[in-house]
Formats: sequence, structure tokens, C-alpha cells
Amino acid sequence: MNYPEFERLVDVVNALRHPETGCPWDLEQTHQSLLRYLMEESYEFMHAVEQKNDTHMNEEIGDVLLQVLLHCRLGQERGAFDLESASKGLADKLVRRHPHVFEASDKKIDSDQVVENWDKIKKAEKPKADSEIPNDVLNFPSLFSSYKIGKKTEKLNFDWDDAGQVLYKVEEEWQELKEQLAPGLTPNSEAIEEELGDFLFTVAQLARHLSKEPEECLRRANVKFLKRFHAMEKLLKADGKNFEEMTQMQLDHYWNQVKQMQKNK
Repeated sequence: MNYPEFERLVDVVNALRHPETGCPWDLEQTHQSLLRYLMEESYEFMHAVEQKNDTHMNEEIGDVLLQVLLHCRLGQERGAFDLESASKGLADKLVRRHPHVFEASDKKIDSDQVVENWDKIKKAEKPKADSEIPNDVLNFPSLFSSYKIGKKTEKLNFDWDDAGQVLYKVEEEWQELKEQLAPGLTPNSEAIEEELGDFLFTVAQLARHLSKEPEECLRRANVKFLKRFHAMEKLLKADGKNFEEMTQMQLDHYWNQVKQMQKNK
């Protein structure tokens, strides 16, 4: 295989990190300082996928690749790891965890079996953790962590039987939150935070029992809200209005107008 542009990209990144002639900003970066960009670029690529915009996908995955190369360059400078060692480790792992592709003579296997085998091989490769749910499950966005925790407890038979039972628990947590917010009650910030967290955690488990990923559900809700908000802005502009001069009731009217327009499409 020949990837001249990829090789040129690696040379560009190396030039940016050259200690004498490199870019001052790039030279100041560390693994820690770059984390926000890795996250931001990943989410921007996800948004491009959701928009089904190939041009933006091409651009954003390139930005994600830049973050990968920068981290590999930093690792190389420290003598810890580099692009070659990371590539080797990944290739070796993929081969090990896909025996149905690289070893077995019988290639007939469905996707569910692939996931099951992957988990078995992964478990065998890693040392026994102190807990069935190790703390690294918290290394994700909180809503997704809740979902993953639920997936692990499900395998341990520590779970609700069905979505109906979870829905009952959601209602219970909602009532406990409402009790903390009751009129005349002195607000207890810590208690409110705890009950709100319990409510969100349980909602994540409801999504899991409905075979939905809560992070994805919330992302779609965010996208839907922004679409409606932008449409409302256009209606306001067409009427020569702006937000500052509108009351909440008037804005609700425009919002409901947008909702109705979208439903009629």
C-alpha cells in the first residue's frame, strides 16, 4: 500500500513539533491540553455523520486524525510510544479478537457471536479486576457511563425484569426530586443534586431497557431543538422581531408554530 498524503501529514505534524523551527502553539501542547480538542473534533465528526454531509465528514475525520498524530508525536518525544507502536498494538489486537477472520476455517458467524467472542477474548487478555464493574466505566460522558453500568449489571442478573419496572422506578425518583423542590421547603442543594442524579441515572436505565442508548437519544433531542430554534429565529426575522422585545408567551407562540409546521411536512 502507498499513502503519500498520509506520509506528508506525518511530516507536517513532525514539523509543527520541531523544537527549533516548529509552531510555538503546537510546542506548548501536552497530552492533557489536547484532550479537549480530541473530544471536540470527535463530536464534530459525529455531527457531520448525523447530517450525512460527506464533505464535512472528510474534513472532521481529518481533524480527529490530527489529534491522534499529535498524541503519538508527544508519546514519541517522551520515548513512551509512537505511531508505529500504536499501529502495531491495534493491528495485533484486531487480529486476536477476530479469529473468525484470521484463523478459523469456518467464516460463518453472525454479528452477535462476534460481539460475544470479542468480550470473551478481551476478558481473557486483561487481568482480573477487583470488581465486576471497574471504575474505568466512569471514563465516558456521564449519561453513557450510566448506560454502560446498567449493561454490566444486566449481565450479572442485577437488573429490573422489564421496562415497566424501570418506568415505575423513574416515577419514584421523580417524586423524590419533587419533594426536594416542594413549595415552602428550604432548598437543600446537595439533596437536590443527589435526587436529580438518581433520576437521570434511572432514566438512562429505562433507555437501556427500551434498547436505546441515552446519549444518542439526548443528542437527537439536542439536534431537534436546535432545528426548531433556528426555524423560530427565521420566523421572528421575517416578522421583523427580535428576542429582546418578545415575552415568553409570544416566543411560545412562535415555537408552537414551528412545531406545527414541522409536523405538517
